[in-house]
Amino acid sequence: MPHPFDPVLLRSFIAVVEEGGFTRAAARLNLGQPTVSHHVRRLEEAAGRRLLSRDTHSLETTVDGDAMLGFARRILDADMQARSYFTGAKTRERLRFGASEDFVLSGLPDLLRDFVRGHPLVDLELTVGLSETLYETLDHGALDLIFCKRREGDGRGRSVLRDDLAWVGAGQALDPEQPVPLVLYPPPSVTREIAIATLDRAGRSWRIACTSGSLSGLGAAVFAGLGVMPHSRRLMPQGLTDVSAASGLPALGQVEFVVVGSARVLRGPAAALADALVESRGRLTRMRLMAAANVAGGV
Repeated sequence: MPHPFDPVLLRSFIAVVEEGGFTRAAARLNLGQPTVSHHVRRLEEAAGRRLLSRDTHSLETTVDGDAMLGFARRILDADMQARSYFTGAKTRERLRFGASEDFVLSGLPDLLRDFVRGHPLVDLELTVGLSETLYETLDHGALDLIFCKRREGDGRGRSVLRDDLAWVGAGQALDPEQPVPLVLYPPPSVTREIAIATLDRAGRSWRIACTSGSLSGLGAAVFAGLGVMPHSRRLMPQGLTDVSAASGLPALGQVEFVVVGSARVLRGPAAALADALVESRGRLTRMRLMAAANVAGGV
């Protein structure tokens, strides 16, 4: 009988595929890059197939690699379920987590997937919304933890990342004689208030060209050339550009993203997820591809 696939090798293989390279996979797993490379070679030897096609510029799964990816995830899920079962009966916990719309196209989904896999007895309930709305929901006791922009005057929470706000567009030139066409979240919105206040202070006229409660909707409007939107530079959807200087628009300043809990001292799953967010700030700003053709359908 052939030996079963080693879960350690499977985890390294999955990390390499999901992170798009050995260096980022090694950082995610807290291993050295040579160790991760060795794990993948051993897995290919065990499978008797080539799983990755790689050169100095790219890395892709082969047909057999795609099949192994599905098998590996199911094997590790079954392993985790078995371990959970045989460690004895434990009480399930619920974590009501709210995240800012800014992160729907970032590395947050991957981080949450890893959190759920690592905490099989935690039922994670995710709410995505505007930062101000998340604060209100938290204050009313309907959320346990939120990850969003820091509310002005609110000193609660742990800082996860700070970034410059940019005027984001599709490269189109703005007529300086015409009102600035704005693509904005509806109120209450932190970036909406900052953008309008900034233009008012600079004496620039403006108009609302599009309002949407979702980042995909805003991105579609910007891709279509309807206007520009204020957005975190590091979380800018791929395909869009910072047009601040080219358009002669006033600087928007910075925005800070924080994790805030309903309790003064976080414990259990809430503390674990807060720690994961703080420790993974670089991973959170890794943006997913937002194709203009796909997004435009949501205008």
